[in-house]
Amino acid sequence: MALLYHDDFLKYDFGGEHALREVRIQLARDLIAAYGLLKPTVAETLTPTPADEEALRRVHTADYLSMVKDLSVHPKGVSYEHGLGTADNPVFEGMYEAAALHAGATLRACEEVASGTHGRAMSLGGGFHHAMADKASGFCIFNDLAVGIRSLLEKHGVKRVLYVDVDAHHADGVQALFYEDPRVLTISLHEDGHYLFPGSGFTDEIGSGPGKGFCVNVPLPPYTRDVSYLYAFQEIVPPLARAFKPELIVSQLGADGHHLDPLTHLMLTTETYEAVGRILDELSKELCGGRWIATGGGGYEITAVPRVWTVLFSEMVGVELEDTLPIDWLKECNRVVGSVPAEKSLRDHVRAEEEAHVPRAAKRTVEELRRTVFPIHGIP
Repeated sequence: MALLYHDDFLKYDFGGEHALREVRIQLARDLIAAYGLLKPTVAETLTPTPADEEALRRVHTADYLSMVKDLSVHPKGVSYEHGLGTADNPVFEGMYEAAALHAGATLRACEEVASGTHGRAMSLGGGFHHAMADKASGFCIFNDLAVGIRSLLEKHGVKRVLYVDVDAHHADGVQALFYEDPRVLTISLHEDGHYLFPGSGFTDEIGSGPGKGFCVNVPLPPYTRDVSYLYAFQEIVPPLARAFKPELIVSQLGADGHHLDPLTHLMLTTETYEAVGRILDELSKELCGGRWIATGGGGYEITAVPRVWTVLFSEMVGVELEDTLPIDWLKECNRVVGSVPAEKSLRDHVRAEEEAHVPRAAKRTVEELRRTVFPIHGIP
């Protein structure tokens, strides 16, 4: 197992008033380490380098890369055509290098697994799934996930990649970049686009041309809780994964579906993330020799994100963690962000009242996908 991390991840900095605070990555790495998961017998920490232009051009246009470079040197400029200089994506000095480093980390994670050097790898700072070929979007400058997947397909000869995205926001950038490509099965579970950015990701978006049926969206209503989310995940992801027979799995593990997140309306607890991790662990072992690449993603409640990513990392390495958070980490968290998790525990225990039944909206979504997508993959 490999963890890709660099202190310079924190240079991806939109400013103090922006929702994206990359100190969450440092706190996640430090919590993972505090639990002993970065010992040489468990996982290796690798230091990434920035993705070179050749790798970035597998996904992004030359004009777009040139504009990002230019604005990185002259950060007072804007390019609304390219989504740069907006409230979501303010320009900052060194933007190109910071975004390229994140892309390089995910690229390295893919290379480590594709080459067989490591069976699994996590790019903790990655997961910028909104970026388009020629446009920044939703805090995302370069689409590191697409850069990594393209390298798997074009450089490493991988024939089938299963991409699973659990971020509360629709994976619209990854979807767009592989919408006609049957080599990549993209599955995105997210809050319904009628209520949340980017306003897409509906069940009728299933791919086109040779890629028809290889794009799967599972929009869920606001206030979806653990039971409903895991029902939808179990009903959709394992059957499609088994029919697709991927050579490896790439997952975006955004933590912004957590019930404390200030930007979304899902009501998930760490229970959901642990269950998702277990299912992906089992599927990767069953279908592709355990090969699994993961990235971080969204997540804007700073005390929740490190806990979510730590329970997911523990599933990747197969180590069960005690619930009491390490004292030194709690002190660091308090020093850095001025607060600590309410119960000082890794997992959530104080939960909103959970309904035992699955709401009709979630069932309708599952039934629609069974009707439209499952037959394409030969699933009754």
